[in-house]
Amino acid sequence: MNGRRGPTAVVVGAGLAGLTAATGLTAHGFDVTVLEARDRVGGRTHGIEVAPGALVDAGAAYLGEQHTELLSMMDELGLKTTPTTMTGASRFALGAETATRDGRFPPLNAVALGDLFDRLSELTAAVRPDAPWLSPDAGRLDALTAAEWAEQHLTHPDARLFFPLFLGEMTAADPADVSVLHLAFYLRSGGGLRYLNAFAGGAQQDRIAGGAHQVCERLAERLGERVRLREPVRAVHQDAAAVAVHTDHGRHRADVAVLALPPLLADAIDHRPALPVRRAGERTARGCAIKVHLVHPAPLWRDHGLSGWSVNDRGPLLSTVDDSPAGSGIGVLTGFVTGAEAHRFAALTPHGQRAAAVAQAAQLFPMLPEPTACHVTDWLNDPYSKGCYAALLGPGDWPRIGPALTAPHHRVHWAGTETSTAYFGLMEGAIRSGHRVVAEILART
Repeated sequence: MNGRRGPTAVVVGAGLAGLTAATGLTAHGFDVTVLEARDRVGGRTHGIEVAPGALVDAGAAYLGEQHTELLSMMDELGLKTTPTTMTGASRFALGAETATRDGRFPPLNAVALGDLFDRLSELTAAVRPDAPWLSPDAGRLDALTAAEWAEQHLTHPDARLFFPLFLGEMTAADPADVSVLHLAFYLRSGGGLRYLNAFAGGAQQDRIAGGAHQVCERLAERLGERVRLREPVRAVHQDAAAVAVHTDHGRHRADVAVLALPPLLADAIDHRPALPVRRAGERTARGCAIKVHLVHPAPLWRDHGLSGWSVNDRGPLLSTVDDSPAGSGIGVLTGFVTGAEAHRFAALTPHGQRAAAVAQAAQLFPMLPEPTACHVTDWLNDPYSKGCYAALLGPGDWPRIGPALTAPHHRVHWAGTETSTAYFGLMEGAIRSGHRVVAEILART
């Protein structure tokens, strides 16, 4: 670094990873500029207003006790958690029946689902979370898609019906898009199948009171004018002296750059010199997630002993949950559209999307009147995310991408939840990647 001035850094991306990195570098004396393509900070966290002063999470939302870096950051920023309430019975529309049951276990063959979960647990236990491409039998697991694995190993129709629903809820994936190696790694990275799937005591135990978007907003407030919005990056050019980050508004030169971007976006940038290994492969897919918020005057389902939770094999809403903001009085039923269903839903007109979502909600919860509002957040086609919860690694991806996942490219360093082998795809993974890249840069200065 140049000894006549403080070190400089450009951070590309104002999501959790980028703002964590920018905050850490600033604290160590770096002159930091953060470039964000959107007109807001937050990346794949995003709050939308459903009533005056009442916001819900249109993006990442849930956390649990294992998410220690996120909880620590929240504490430092003065943010609190609120429990994910699951009081009341659940609704299930699976096969020809619509049923009401206590708890979240679906009305399917328990032995068949137990066998499914046992098989997934065996896969998960066999994968190295720090380096999945080095796992025993990695070659075979990487060559298979989750859809092919299910065809080979799931014989009971109930297990075959439930598997894509479970996979969509956990990873926002179509089974045809991900390798078995990636599926097993994702579950292991997130704390295991049981932890990821649980509300109480699990990864979905809490939400951030007031919305997860506040984490990034408060970090950005501290960084002030260092954060520049509406400035998408087009090129990153390096030489022996510096790195130059080019946007539509000009050029930013620095000693180092941090690219806190999903892999598909990182590859869309013009890199000179070229990347030795591209961040995504031919079969890397977008996370297939769309969130639908149906707003009602009150959470009326609660008056009928229902929790708002449902699981359905008929789209578009493959699951629903009660996301009503505490103290607001209004009721918000959030629907998750994932996997192949997300592609079908995204192709509808806005009117068609609302009609399909409202019709399904009325079948599941007949007591509900027409919603006062319907908000659709399409992450699949978001130009600055290219999918959510995270990129989906298909066959061939991990052996090629994995060894270069965090390796700096000269003056360019990588952050983002897809670069974290702990809690990959989660807010916790994004924050950990930001801390890692700060330590990495400091070790080289």
